Amino acid sequence: MRPKNTTARVAGLIYVIMAIIGAFIILYVPLKLIVWSDASATVQNIIESEALYRFGIVIGLLTNMLFLVLPFVLYRLLESVNKTMAGLMVLFAVISVPVSLVALDSQFDVLSMLQSSESAGELETAQLQSAVMASLYTHKNLTFVATIFWGLWLFPFGWLVYNSGFLPNFFGVFLMAGCFGYLIEFVALTLWPDSYSTSGISNFIHIPSAIGEIGIAFWLLIRGIKNP
Repeated sequence: MRPKNTTARVAGLIYVIMAIIGAFIILYVPLKLIVWSDASATVQNIIESEALYRFGIVIGLLTNMLFLVLPFVLYRLLESVNKTMAGLMVLFAVISVPVSLVALDSQFDVLSMLQSSESAGELETAQLQSAVMASLYTHKNLTFVATIFWGLWLFPFGWLVYNSGFLPNFFGVFLMAGCFGYLIEFVALTLWPDSYSTSGISNFIHIPSAIGEIGIAFWLLIRGIKNP
């Protein structure tokens, strides 16, 4: 059990770090810099807080690297429960990483446009603002596609936790429910964006995944696993 406990705590540490820095780039940076309804304000915010924007890119890269490692550590922990489900967990998680990395490229495009325009003295042109917003929307849309796999990997992960015998099974229930939350949101935002955004469901749809992921992350880090 001692090697498994070590693996559990390593997975928990990676998960907790990833959750903290992930919240920074998903919540803090966009709220601080991007005004989707005002291209001029967005460009000005990025220019004035370029260091924050660049830091967000670095943190985004680090988050993706951690998410590339995490499922393999969890595989070592959970493969004894069911290798097929553990393999699916890894597959769905890893697929999201290239999509997210391509999304990061569009953030570099914004910096390139601002730097080239600054040297030409055209920071306030409408063309620049439109191009910057187009790149930011590309990043947003690619990240949106990645959420499909952020959801899909939670189902086999939750199933493994539920059936493990050495982790609290209620976390498994929340993780599996979180999978459907991501998928429901993707379909709803794609087909009925306005209705979904104003329905109020969007305020609650990710509560199961938040409880499941944050809960299992801290449980693995602090408690490890129990004897099955």
